[in-house]
Amino acid sequence: MTNILSIRGVERRFANANGSTLALQATDLEVAENDFITILGPSGCGKSTLLRIVAGLDQPTAGEVLLDGHHIDEPGADRGMVFQSYTLFPWLTVRDNVCFGLRERGWPRARQLEVAQGYIEKVGLRGFENHYPKQLSGGMQQRVAIARALANDPRMLLMDEPFGALDHQTRELMQELLLGIWEAERKTVLFVTHDIDEAVFIGSRVVVMSARPGRIKLDLPVPLPYPRHYSIKTSPEFAALKADLTEQVRTEVRAAQEMAAVD
Repeated sequence: MTNILSIRGVERRFANANGSTLALQATDLEVAENDFITILGPSGCGKSTLLRIVAGLDQPTAGEVLLDGHHIDEPGADRGMVFQSYTLFPWLTVRDNVCFGLRERGWPRARQLEVAQGYIEKVGLRGFENHYPKQLSGGMQQRVAIARALANDPRMLLMDEPFGALDHQTRELMQELLLGIWEAERKTVLFVTHDIDEAVFIGSRVVVMSARPGRIKLDLPVPLPYPRHYSIKTSPEFAALKADLTEQVRTEVRAAQEMAAVD
């Protein structure tokens, strides 16, 4: 497969009263077209920082990010971002939230509505087109956010713990929904999560980051075939991957706790 995203020597320092703090060590990662990469690591290890740099919402202190060979230095429609918080416009209906990016790009209204309706149906919200965000559950709001990101037909989908605020059952249903959409559309995805089950279930590769200052400690292909059914979580292969990753992440969490105690 062709690599579409190259992260080369990306480092991020944040200024503070004592000078600066290194949050992200020089990091390299190649992402192939259609990859679904899940990123694990302890809190504060730079997972979200790395994602924000790829999104163009933050700038690296050193290094570069290339998408299809072009430098990323600002947000763009070629990257769709979904956050943990439901970043919908409360004054817009479901339909108009999904249309928003297309409207900003100057698409004719009829075409906006056609594309938006297709994604509204894909995320299972047919019949809710005229509802406002406050009328929806958290899971439904996140479906709208995913539909809005996909409606722009981005080259990549960037997801920062998008299901972290949902209850367990809703979270599992959302994992299956997202996986089904990815299996149909094969968008390239970078997905940050704290949930090891989630990382293994949806990912084609799992990246584990070290304690701060973050670096990529492990890049593990997930040899579980697609399409994936939730029952695969009870398989020996799934259990073995989860056990390995749990140990890797626990080691880094302990390291993070030890550093916090010293600080």
